[in-house]
Amino acid sequence: MRFTHATLAQRVVFAPGSSPEAVADEVSALGARRAMLIASGRAASAAEPIAARLPLVLRHEEVVMHVPVEVAERARAAARTAEADVVVTVGGGSTTGLGKAVALTTGLPIVAVPTTYAGSEATDVWGLTAGGTKTTGVDGRVLPRSIVYDAMLLTSLPAELAVASGLNALAHCVDAMWGPRVDPIDQALAGEGIRALAAGLPRVARDGALEGVEQTLYGAYVAAVAFASAGSGLHHKICHVLGGMFDLPHAQTHAVVLPHVLAFNVPHAPDAEARIAAAFGAETAVAGLAALRSAVDAPRRLADFGMPEGGIAEAVPPILAAVPGNNPTPVTEENLTALLRAAWEGAPS
Repeated sequence: MRFTHATLAQRVVFAPGSSPEAVADEVSALGARRAMLIASGRAASAAEPIAARLPLVLRHEEVVMHVPVEVAERARAAARTAEADVVVTVGGGSTTGLGKAVALTTGLPIVAVPTTYAGSEATDVWGLTAGGTKTTGVDGRVLPRSIVYDAMLLTSLPAELAVASGLNALAHCVDAMWGPRVDPIDQALAGEGIRALAAGLPRVARDGALEGVEQTLYGAYVAAVAFASAGSGLHHKICHVLGGMFDLPHAQTHAVVLPHVLAFNVPHAPDAEARIAAAFGAETAVAGLAALRSAVDAPRRLADFGMPEGGIAEAVPPILAAVPGNNPTPVTEENLTALLRAAWEGAPS
């Protein structure tokens, strides 16, 4: 057994029902006195009590999916003008992503308060979109210094969005099983993430109960930690291209594509297949994911979210250019086209 594993340095606080106090403590621990709060209008109810506890100099509400470069530039300029010394993000992956865009050029520390299961808060990966192309990178400056997880903030998340977001988190686990830097620690964390998400997500979909939210939130965090270490695999390369090219909703795109990538790769990844199946408590990885998706009424077709049929052929070249060299199943124009068509049509995986 020979490998090198890097663990990202980050404080993680689980504080159900007490995020305002926890965030204030984290900001104070950083010695910050001029906070920029990033939260869209949709997150106002969650952000307001947090804002009341902060040494606030700026509230920024312009949050756009996939973080267009021009939106990032406006947020960076606002941070400089306000002389902010910390960024607090309250919201989903797009909000966290905008905070990362600010940190990337300013070096400001981030305290992240997630309101979905996106997982971006636990990674040092940033993403920006320009001209229909989404570019991602890795930089230590964008890793939030602290995460405050408050499960109470997610109990009112609509079931449809919660399901898509939770399956997005599950995609981090699956991709981590064969990511370009994968090691046994990543695979162990990914397996635990699958177990927790499979236990919590059906309860979230059914009634939004706090216990289910907590399990799902914990699973999403563990999944993101595994993914940050293992690196971005085929699934995420596909979704980043599709999201940037066709402005597709992030979580729903991941939820639709995941079963097709899993079925594509497991025939050539028997160890990962066994780990995933065991985490689901199923005979096979594909059967375990299928059962979970059925239980939560998962989204099934890219066509339902605005991807044009002609986009299948258009997306193949940039995805082929981004495929990691260690992907278990060799990727060709033919089999990638078949995978994308199946995801577009919603064909069984």
